[in-house]
Amino acid sequence: MTSQVPDRYRKPLPPSRTERKATLLTTIEQQRIDILVEANRWKEASRPLDDGWRHLMRYKAPLLAIGGLLLLRSARHPSSLIRMGKRAAAGALLLNRARRLLQRFR
Repeated sequence: MTSQVPDRYRKPLPPSRTERKATLLTTIEQQRIDILVEANRWKEASRPLDDGWRHLMRYKAPLLAIGGLLLLRSARHPSSLIRMGKRAAAGALLLNRARRLLQRFR
């Protein structure tokens, strides 16, 4: 007398090697697609920063030349550099406040 175990108590067979390979290849392909989509989203999100950086790099040589001249002048007359720095800071603060004031009235 042999007793047979009902199907509900049997352990399912592990997937075969080809089935596991197919599953892994599908997973890898989906991950590649996800990476491509995210890379595209990242490029779109960082586009304004990249455009701004390229715009600044157009003026790299003149900015370096002006910076060198200012450095030479400040080495000869350090007090004028401090005075110009204070004026630049005051001007930047004034522009910032003016911009905020104009935004309130819009």
